[in-house]
Amino acid sequence: MRYRPSPRTRKVAIGAVALSAVGAMNAPAVIGYAEHKYHDYKINQPSYKARYGHWDLVNVPERYRINSIHAALLHTGKVLMIAGSGNDEKNFDAGTFQSVLWDPVKNTFKEIDTPKDMFCAGHAQLPDGKLLVAGGTRRYEKLKGDVSRAGGLMVVKNEDPDKPKTLPKGTVFRNPDGLEYRSQFPVVVPRAKKAARDGSGKMRVIAREARVFVEAVRRGRAGVTNTAAQYSIEGLKGADARNHYGLATKLGLDKKDFQGLKDTFEFDPVAERYLRVDPMNEARWYPTLVTLKSGKVLSVSGLDDMGEIIPGKNEIYDPKTRKWSKGPHRYFPTYPALFLTGDGKLFYSGSNAGYGPADKGRTPGIWNVGKNTFKPVPGLTEPDRTETSASVLLPPAQKQQVMLLGGGGVGESPRSTARTALVDLTRKHPEYRPGPSLTEGTRYLNAVLTPDDKVFTSGGSGDYRGKGASDNHKAQIFDPRTRAFTKAADPSVGRNYHSEALLLPDGRIAVFGSDPLFSDRANTQGGEFEKRIEVYTPPYRYDRVRPAAAHGPTEVKRGKATRFTVAGAGKVKTARLMRPSAVTHVTDVEQRSIALDFERRGSTLSVRVPKSHSLVPRGWYMLFLTDSRGTPSQAKWVHVK
Repeated sequence: MRYRPSPRTRKVAIGAVALSAVGAMNAPAVIGYAEHKYHDYKINQPSYKARYGHWDLVNVPERYRINSIHAALLHTGKVLMIAGSGNDEKNFDAGTFQSVLWDPVKNTFKEIDTPKDMFCAGHAQLPDGKLLVAGGTRRYEKLKGDVSRAGGLMVVKNEDPDKPKTLPKGTVFRNPDGLEYRSQFPVVVPRAKKAARDGSGKMRVIAREARVFVEAVRRGRAGVTNTAAQYSIEGLKGADARNHYGLATKLGLDKKDFQGLKDTFEFDPVAERYLRVDPMNEARWYPTLVTLKSGKVLSVSGLDDMGEIIPGKNEIYDPKTRKWSKGPHRYFPTYPALFLTGDGKLFYSGSNAGYGPADKGRTPGIWNVGKNTFKPVPGLTEPDRTETSASVLLPPAQKQQVMLLGGGGVGESPRSTARTALVDLTRKHPEYRPGPSLTEGTRYLNAVLTPDDKVFTSGGSGDYRGKGASDNHKAQIFDPRTRAFTKAADPSVGRNYHSEALLLPDGRIAVFGSDPLFSDRANTQGGEFEKRIEVYTPPYRYDRVRPAAAHGPTEVKRGKATRFTVAGAGKVKTARLMRPSAVTHVTDVEQRSIALDFERRGSTLSVRVPKSHSLVPRGWYMLFLTDSRGTPSQAKWVHVK
């Protein structure tokens, strides 16, 4: 007789089979969940943190979550995050420009009135602690298929020696064939120059000119012109019409690049507001601002008000007069990484971010700004992959060694490199030598100096703007003494284009931004700007007793000893002055770490700042003390006069 299970037994059996089937179907999810929980458990263990450090997401209220394109640490300890329009054309059209001030200690936020679109400006720390912000966006790019009206450069001439000519936005220029173009911005044309009399005894007049971007009144190909012509200006009559006219060549439907601004501001960290100062002579988008030995600031490269890369016209800002003057002429691609060297020259590492031909201005070298001479530095492998690479002046700055990390091909190239390279600028004939490789090919890598004379690196992607889901969720720490990387805890947030990172006064590192082109591996879904802030706490903040911070004067002088009171001064092994960052597009030429000589006497530490203005530019610095294990104190802000 065959056994026949009861109805209840059959139900239990069927349920067990169903559960087994569901379990089998969801095994990857179950395993994935278990792995995630274990990973979360592991990275939060004290032993793990003491070895690799730890990441934490910052709680940012929704109204303060902005597209952080720029970040600068101020001597108040707060961080200024600048979005401008945030690479969002809707914000630009609406005139919505944003900046937010973050206090990392209290984790409070404050919105700052932002008068212009500082998206893709340049910035530098000034001697008095203000932040210089120059340039930005005057007009968004239009890709070829999106250009509905022909347009381009109109040169406006003024032959009237008695007065300048102001033409408002919307002024119409008409060529002999009747084609009309409207100016997209107001323009002021200087009055003509009077010169010596000619052979007939008449005074010669030399016309002056200004440039303005124009667009066709008619849409599509009907507005295209490919011939050079002189344009009359609508509304002008008689002598006024004869003295003022436009000149243009091709006005077509080709791609229109971003256009820059001349506007310049100083951000006051105490008043917490922008102050307008003298504008630059050239409009700039993607410029580098670098501090010189004199304390003045050099503005280099960028796209101008026509969207064309500036062909070497650089200029210098004087913080005393708050005015710009002509600088040495030299061409660089946009956002070139320029470092002030110990002898007052500038070293161009080869790192840059974005615009310019592949065969021009990309050779690393030493630039004597005073004499305007340039000495190439050879030896860099994969020199065609320096775009979107990172560069740092290795700590301490006295050693004059620069490191270049990663990078990619020009433009939208999918190529990237794991190459790093180091150069010793103290040698008679400096040349790059290979450094240790990164874990994988990486562009947009962030690199931050730490108080223990190391370099923390994180993020980046293998492809252009993270295409193909190529964000690198890795972090590592480079030790210049051993010339080797060690693993750090992995960040939870991917970072690529438009990301930035900087050192905080408590020794932690804050990371902002990221602007991926797509959000999926197949590159079919548009990306979203990363608004989260993630903070990395290095191993030196765990399982250690931190040295006491220095107490004493705020003002320090070069070459003279300054006395500070330090509890447990006998345990202090090093003292470092660290210049606060001002970073964008993985370009941070401000950060540097200077080793200080010191003497101990009881609880008194006598610290001496080097005499060199090139080594220690005027301004505010964080004074860090470390013990024999490299554990840093809380920083004390000091001002080098």
